[in-house]
Parts: sequence; C-alpha cells; structure tokens
Amino acid sequence: MIILQLSAGQGPEECARAVALGLRRLEAEAHSKQVRVKIIESQQGARSGTYKSVLVALEGEGSHSLAQQWTGSFLWICPSPYRPAHRRKNWFFGGECYEVSSQEVSHEIRYKTCRASGAGGQHVNKTDSAVQATHIETGLSVRVESERSQHANKRLATALLLHKLEQQGHEQDARNRNVRRQQHWELERGNPRRTFHGPSFKAEK
Repeated sequence: MIILQLSAGQGPEECARAVALGLRRLEAEAHSKQVRVKIIESQQGARSGTYKSVLVALEGEGSHSLAQQWTGSFLWICPSPYRPAHRRKNWFFGGECYEVSSQEVSHEIRYKTCRASGAGGQHVNKTDSAVQATHIETGLSVRVESERSQHANKRLATALLLHKLEQQGHEQDARNRNVRRQQHWELERGNPRRTFHGPSFKAEK
C-alpha cells in the first residue's frame, strides 16, 4: 500500500482548487491502471470543492508507478476561478508518497473495533466495522471507518498510523527535513513535474 499526499501548502484558494482537480485526475488515472484509491484524511479548503491537503491510499500493481507520477511539484495554468481580475495564472501544488512495507508493520499496534458513525444505513449502525489503531509506545491513535469491512479499515488504519508516526518522528528533529510537513508548508514553486491547463485540468504532453 502507498500513502500519497496532495497539498496546496500555504498557497491561496486557487491552489486548493488545483489539489481537488488533481485528486479527480488521479482517480481517473488510477481507474485506467486498475489501482484502488481511497481518501483516508483530508483538510477542506475555504471554498466548496477545494482541498488544502488530501491523503489517499493507493493499492494495486500499478500503484507505485502512479504514485511516482504524482510526486513532486505540479503546476496548474488557469485564470483564477475566484478572482477574475487577478493577473496570476500559475498555481502550484505538491505531491509526496510514502510506501507502507510489511517490515514497517512490525510496530507494536493495539487495535480496537467500534461501531461506525455517520451515514451508511443499517449496516453501519449495527456492525463494529470501525477500527481504532493505537501505537503502544507513543500513544498516537487514529480511527478509520471509511470501509464497510473491518479488515479493510484495519489495513487503512495501520497505513495512516505509520504515516503519522513517520511524520511525527521528523517533526521531533528540527535539523531533519520532514518531507510531508515541509511539503505542506513550504511547497516548492517552479520546475513542475507535470503541468495542467484550464478549467478542464488538461495535462500538458
């Protein structure tokens, strides 16, 4: 399983819109490669249909190559959909991936099942499909209930927890560049890996 984060960094609302459009294109490319995409965490932007940050899990034989295509800095060239008079047309967002290997799952993790909440009908209300994963050493905990299967939620919870542990470990060392945290707050401008154009988010060949 690969965890992929798309982030607008500290960019304006247009960058958050670019993340949402990027996510939509990622899902389309994943479908063509028979890669499963699942949103496991997201931070909504100030406007509807935007994301400051979104974390997805990729599963399938083509997930590694797909993740590589979505790692780095990306450019969306388009007049602002929110500020018509604004001169700027270049909006950047970034992507970073983290692969969960079988060796990394050796962390001591305690799992607790619980009843899922929110929409989902009778199935959600009557089954303990949600999973809470806690890293015993640090006490860090995450809860996942996005899947109907308890097994699937456990796998996603494990991946998300390992991602957060790595993120936390980097943050504790100020001299070590935390790839995800720096990617979120200091998104690199220039030298985009891929460029997209217009409201349709058409990829540049």
